[in-house]
Amino acid sequence: MKDFQDIDAHLEDWSAVRTALDFSAILIGNGASRTIWEDFAYDSLFENARTVEEKPLSQSELSVFDALQTRSFEQALGALKTTSRVNKALAVSSAAPRNRYYAIKEALINTIHAVHIPWRLVQPSTLATINRELANYPTVFTSNYDLLNYWAILHTPGIDDLFRSADASFDLRDTRTSAPRILYLHGGLHLVRNLDGTARKLPTTDSTLLSSFAINNTIKTLDDVPLFVSEGTVEEKLKTIRSSDYLSFCYEQLLTHEGALCIFGHELGPQDKHLVDAIRQAKLTTLAISVSGRSDGFIRQQKRRYSALFAGTGVALKFFAARTHPLGNPALSVPVER
Repeated sequence: MKDFQDIDAHLEDWSAVRTALDFSAILIGNGASRTIWEDFAYDSLFENARTVEEKPLSQSELSVFDALQTRSFEQALGALKTTSRVNKALAVSSAAPRNRYYAIKEALINTIHAVHIPWRLVQPSTLATINRELANYPTVFTSNYDLLNYWAILHTPGIDDLFRSADASFDLRDTRTSAPRILYLHGGLHLVRNLDGTARKLPTTDSTLLSSFAINNTIKTLDDVPLFVSEGTVEEKLKTIRSSDYLSFCYEQLLTHEGALCIFGHELGPQDKHLVDAIRQAKLTTLAISVSGRSDGFIRQQKRRYSALFAGTGVALKFFAARTHPLGNPALSVPVER
């Protein structure tokens, strides 16, 4: 492997990078959400669900994850939903899988509420800032499943999320748009998986969406399975992506993207190797990557790591200070309530 020891600690200002290049897309990671709400800095939603104060995952629920050899809530809930329906069709009691389904979803709900910024603390000016920046790109890719980007596109119409059907479902036959578009690579809290595997957007307003996610409907039938990829190995994430027409479409768009791509707030660690692989295969000319550190040693380390990830692609790399980007402005930060 090439030695990157000669890499310096210089970071460009985003305004200079933006002026020099015409960006066809931005890929947004968790760092953008952490700029606003530091509690998004958790390492594992699954581990949080094991220790959340209100109704954490019990051993019975944990055994479901162990049996499926996954840490993915989407996969566990989907498997239990299918099992319950099959049992019902075979006139076998579906009480056990149904009860586990609701217990796991309740733990997930409580965990989301423990880490997610409350709607009442989100400033309209913050949503306007995010919206203005996202609208600058023909395509916005995001691997975040929190609601900040979604709240931002609701704030000012104009960014297309491709959920246009009468029931707010995604239709693979209707994806062309001349407007800026946002693609949720790992799904989102506002998205659910229909029984046939298609994706649908929840019909709620911005101020009620987070609270509506907390509704654990136990009346007669199992409710919708949340569509977001939160945990698991790269292979498990790809399995979930392939099982959804919407997620597959989004991933394919990243694989085949062309031009200059901005990567903001994305560590692109081992858990996101599938995203790195897609970026390496895409027909990109330039990657502009944000770095949030301030010490020379950390900056050099990050620049070396990103350079190694994309070595051999022929793509030009530019590194800029995250705090100089509109999505990294420290003024957006909201103090976390304790």
